[in-house]
Amino acid sequence: MLLRPHCALPLAAAVLLAAAAFAQDPEADAPAPPERPYQSIDALRRGAPLDTEPPAAPMARVENIDLRRARGWPEQPPTIPHSIDGYQLDINSNRCMVCHSRAGAERFQAPMVSITHFMDRDGQVLAQISARRWFCTQCHVVQTDARLLIGNDFIDVDTVIATRRGD
Repeated sequence: MLLRPHCALPLAAAVLLAAAAFAQDPEADAPAPPERPYQSIDALRRGAPLDTEPPAAPMARVENIDLRRARGWPEQPPTIPHSIDGYQLDINSNRCMVCHSRAGAERFQAPMVSITHFMDRDGQVLAQISARRWFCTQCHVVQTDARLLIGNDFIDVDTVIATRRGD
């Protein structure tokens, strides 16, 4: 198939432009990235080279002081202020409910689990804790004295509101 002369010229120009675009080095005209001082966020590897396995960090000590911590935001699950080592928590048994159930809360002076833990997914109140709330440690964690791996500038909602009001 032969191209007509009036079609060949625009096609040749398009091919030349495409070749020039591909031949140009895209980084040649790009500005150099700004120089930044080296920032070390080596929290987990603790200085070990990437091709080696560093020794495991020591486990953080569980704070077993039975004092409730303030929550950082609305709807934050409370942390567990005591050790739960050895607690049985499986499909058949939940050791947490000995103290935190309706019956155990008064006897052991422990906070009872929220009423939301007794609701199914349709909002119906149940006589016993809902199966979807059975495994406490999927939301609640033990308090430890672990140091921060990286800096934290989180500001809780009460502080934000107070700052805006000028308190």
